[in-house]
Amino acid sequence: MKKIALAGAALALTAASASLTAPAASAAPAGHASSGHRIPFTAATVTAADDGSYHLVWKAPGVRSVTIRAAGHVVARGGATGDVTVKGLRAADRQWFDFVPERGGSLHLADRLIKLDGTTNFRDAGGYRTGDGHWVRMGEIYRSDALNNLTAADAAKLRRLGIRADYDLRTASERASAPDVVPSGVRYHVADVLAGSDMTTTMPTTPEAAVQMMVDGEKFMVSGATARTAYRSVLAGVADRHGYGVLYHCTAGKDRTGWSSAALLTALGVPRATVTADYLASNNYRASANAAALAQLPPAQAAVYKPLLDVRTEYLNSGFDEVADTYGTFGAYLKRGLGVDGRELRDLKRELLVG
Repeated sequence: MKKIALAGAALALTAASASLTAPAASAAPAGHASSGHRIPFTAATVTAADDGSYHLVWKAPGVRSVTIRAAGHVVARGGATGDVTVKGLRAADRQWFDFVPERGGSLHLADRLIKLDGTTNFRDAGGYRTGDGHWVRMGEIYRSDALNNLTAADAAKLRRLGIRADYDLRTASERASAPDVVPSGVRYHVADVLAGSDMTTTMPTTPEAAVQMMVDGEKFMVSGATARTAYRSVLAGVADRHGYGVLYHCTAGKDRTGWSSAALLTALGVPRATVTADYLASNNYRASANAAALAQLPPAQAAVYKPLLDVRTEYLNSGFDEVADTYGTFGAYLKRGLGVDGRELRDLKRELLVG
């Protein structure tokens, strides 16, 4: 394996605490929805606004009517397609909406971002439609940036969200300098993607070198021995039905965490375009924090540093290319690289997919 300097980028990234306006959340199924009812929605989003309103959009081809409920009350109605703004709802940790078609399974939707004082990129990892029309459960699996700045109010919110397990993907030095702050009772697991690797911490000196660092880093996340061990641990935790309320995170919640979500969603059958969109969403959630970091640097240095702060399609593609080059297929990567066999994959889908 070629030596890479991803560690330098990872250690240079720090989690900012500013809240961002979240991009639209993807549709997600209700935890109680029956897997025996086909879900007719092909798209649905909830976008929370700063003024407390919510923008709801959906598509359910062939359905005559859709009723939207929040906290048990009807808040909107529409047809096969809809675009409405809901106002005046009582404040809540997380506002959920039930999209109920006149026939077929319903969706239980919330804005993807979980707003906390101490994070910028804490979000639901589920809520996506698979290629065969199922939906990944929402409210079960979460992804985040660093958790060292969580406040007491944040910890209480995580407790109410039902977080039970925390998988820390960071290096030993990152963990030592910025230890996680999580509610008591949460099972803490070290899943160090870069542990024991021979990677250097030399920073790039040109933008091109920075891009190459990120590309090579993504490849290591697929083929590196420590990376495979870490992601095997995360998937095992996700597959444990009694462990739902799983959270995995790194420092910025975009690279090591990004591949964790990409692997999980791809294993569940979510299309590549959707996986890529979820990966690229970190650019939106971290926009203010990244802009503030770059503004403190001289222009030439900022140009070198920017590729390290970004997530880019070419980074993620290099990971999938590494899967193809090393394992041939994604299924082979799951089995030989991460130790997920056919039975375990079926169990994972049975527990996390509805519709």
